[in-house]
Formats: sequence, C-alpha cells, structure tokens
Amino acid sequence: MKLFTIGFTKTTAEWFFARLRKSGATALVDVRLNNIGQLAGFAKRDDLRYFTRELCNIPYRRELRLAPTQKMLDDYRRPGGGWGPYEQQFLGLMSERHIEAMCKEDFESARLLCSEDTPHRCHRILVAQYLKEKWDNVEIVHL
Repeated sequence: MKLFTIGFTKTTAEWFFARLRKSGATALVDVRLNNIGQLAGFAKRDDLRYFTRELCNIPYRRELRLAPTQKMLDDYRRPGGGWGPYEQQFLGLMSERHIEAMCKEDFESARLLCSEDTPHRCHRILVAQYLKEKWDNVEIVHL
C-alpha cells in the first residue's frame, strides 16, 4: 500500500489540485486541527469539500484522530518549543489514540493533507511513519 501525503502552502490552488488529480487520489483526508482560518486560503474546510468534489471527483473528510492537540501546537510554536518535544508528544498521542486500529482500507489511495509544503517538519510525516511501522507493506509518498 502507498500512503500519500500532501501540503498546500507555497503553492497555487491550480498546482495543488492538479497534483491531487494526477495522483489518482480516491479521497482527501484532512489531518489538521485548525482548518477554517484565513491562513488556510483555498484550503479551508468548506472550500476543500467543494473543490475536491468538483475538480477531482473525490470526497473530502477530516480525521481529527490524526491531528495534534491545541496545547501541543502552542507548545511547539512558542520560543524554546522545538520539533523534538513536539514529535515525542505527538507520537505518544497517536499511540494513546490507537490510530493503527483505524481501517487501513480507508487510507488506500487517499491523501493525507496538512498545511506545510514539505513533510519534514509537519505532523503528517509522523502520522505516515507511525502507520508504516504498525501496518504491513506501507510505502510513504509525498506529493
């Protein structure tokens, strides 16, 4: 199984939806905690629901079990927070939530969405790596 991830910052809506469409996605799974703010631009929840249906002919769904808590985000963003502590807290949260018990088929050909343009300092890479460790035969692909 291939587990795909995609971010939307530093890109245009045209390029984002072209990548999504060309990738063969069957669903867009939003793993963001905050998905309605002005900074989301074209990637606000209600807009994505419309765009994915109209432009890509796929459903949009939000999966809060794959999102960090607000406190984790606040601690990460404050001075001295850092990626290391955030990563450890979020890995612990996924373990507590037993996300590996989620139906693997629900993620087959879906795309995990978060805001960062690259996955390197984005929690979607932590989600993908965690599931790769828990599920058999998973390859992670970043769009």
